[in-house]
Amino acid sequence: MTQTSPAQGGAVQHASYSTTFGSLTAYEKGGVELIADDARHYAFSNIFEVAAKMPAWDRVAVAKNWEYVLETVRAEGTSPWYTASHDEFALCMDDSGSEVLVELVKLDSPVVAEGDEGAVLLEGEPAGRRMGRIHLKRGHQALLPKGSAYRFVKDGAPGVLLLQTIGGPLSQYRWAEICQTV
Repeated sequence: MTQTSPAQGGAVQHASYSTTFGSLTAYEKGGVELIADDARHYAFSNIFEVAAKMPAWDRVAVAKNWEYVLETVRAEGTSPWYTASHDEFALCMDDSGSEVLVELVKLDSPVVAEGDEGAVLLEGEPAGRRMGRIHLKRGHQALLPKGSAYRFVKDGAPGVLLLQTIGGPLSQYRWAEICQTV
């Protein structure tokens, strides 16, 4: 778009954009629009579409940069307990009108060896001191500290979380199923 400044005797043209935030029940698929490139150089998936088609609490990678991954999670009911040897982050992308609760426990002793990558499931209830709870609404982010156990509780309609972590045993890579193809 060409813009002309008032100093040049013209009018300034303003573009009008409207941002629409998606949800599990209302999203547009979107896609990659190429100008002069090959679609095989790109990956595109929609986190809401991925979460809509998956069971609760599966962790499906939707982005990857070296060992780091973004996993989309369908938040519904109560998750199992997880832990990791590194910090993770949970970003609430869709709360469907009710919060996602994060429960945290400081483990008495590490369950995962230092240097092991990715989240792992805990068997049963974690042994340790309760650290507290975090109440997530859309757009809120929670730190999931290393050496702690955490679980999510989502009452009501399902929501969507985006987890930033390192790829590990629970990370599911379904690129052929979730990414746009030519």
